Amino acid sequence: MKCQLTLALIIVCLRTSHPGTLPASSLYGYGRCLVNGNGQLELISSASHAGFTFRIKECTVYASVPDASGHSFLQYELDGVYQKKVRISGNNPAPMLITAATSGMHTVWIYKNTEATSGPVFIDRITGDDPKPIKKAKGPLIEFIGNSITCGAQADTSVSPCGIGAYEDHHDAYYAYGPRVARALDAEFILSSVSGIGVYRTWNTDGPAMPQVYEKADFLNTGTRMWDFTKAEPTIVSIALGTNDLSDGDGKHQRSPFDSAVFVDSYIKFVQLIRSKYPSAQLALLSSPMVHGDKGILLQNCLTAIKAKIDVQYPSARPVALFFFPPMKARGCGGHPNEEDHAILAKELEPFFRGLL
Repeated sequence: MKCQLTLALIIVCLRTSHPGTLPASSLYGYGRCLVNGNGQLELISSASHAGFTFRIKECTVYASVPDASGHSFLQYELDGVYQKKVRISGNNPAPMLITAATSGMHTVWIYKNTEATSGPVFIDRITGDDPKPIKKAKGPLIEFIGNSITCGAQADTSVSPCGIGAYEDHHDAYYAYGPRVARALDAEFILSSVSGIGVYRTWNTDGPAMPQVYEKADFLNTGTRMWDFTKAEPTIVSIALGTNDLSDGDGKHQRSPFDSAVFVDSYIKFVQLIRSKYPSAQLALLSSPMVHGDKGILLQNCLTAIKAKIDVQYPSARPVALFFFPPMKARGCGGHPNEEDHAILAKELEPFFRGLL
């Protein structure tokens, strides 16, 4: 009888506890992600993400940032429900503990909250009970190319009020319009976006603009790593650029008037670059909800001209799709959309992208 009882206890332990470590190199990254030389999964682009499962109630994510004096943020879902934003500090790389309310099998998706040019977030490993990576079934993929609006920059004041703290403190990539649209359509997404960037200039200087950094893995003009465009094949490539080309600048740097001819020519060359990477993708050109009045009309006219020229250049491809946002009075920091505004933008865009899919 004593031996039978001991055996039963051993069986219970084996069934309820499988402690283990999942190395980050085994995770499947979505968005712009790379496994670096140290075996860490490097989350680069806004809302780049990876998923895993674990058992029982707790698991731990070991994450860090390369700058000892800097910080970034991760966001995560637990069992399909968004949880919160977690600060990852360089000088205090405390593990990220995830706790479920009940025992059982649980699913976690972790997302990079900040943008590529703020620096990467390194995932080193996940520990817990039987952690395993998740690989998604192949489905439609939308790449959202854009600026700070697409990044979800300046949308969140949960860490600090507008004007206080670091720029990345107010990011919320998870709730930006692109990921919202993708989730509504059950599609995967990539955010290829950089704050302040345009097609031929930035919001206050002459560059570098998106065409100069798009092929760099980290969207930095000084970057040495090139992105491997064979990693994913988007069904749709959405481009939302022009807000910063039309900007009046910062009042400190000399700013020439907006040149529509240069804008159209630069935009067409950028589309040609994208076509060389993704020849079968549907292209969608978006205006800006932040550009109103005469400037808004000018941007729409430019996009219409770009569509006409691209459709002629690629007669066998699906025609370029256009979407013009209704004007919006943004409620986030620095004139950007906040989380509620992004929900409005996503609702406006959802039927447009659903039709393209």
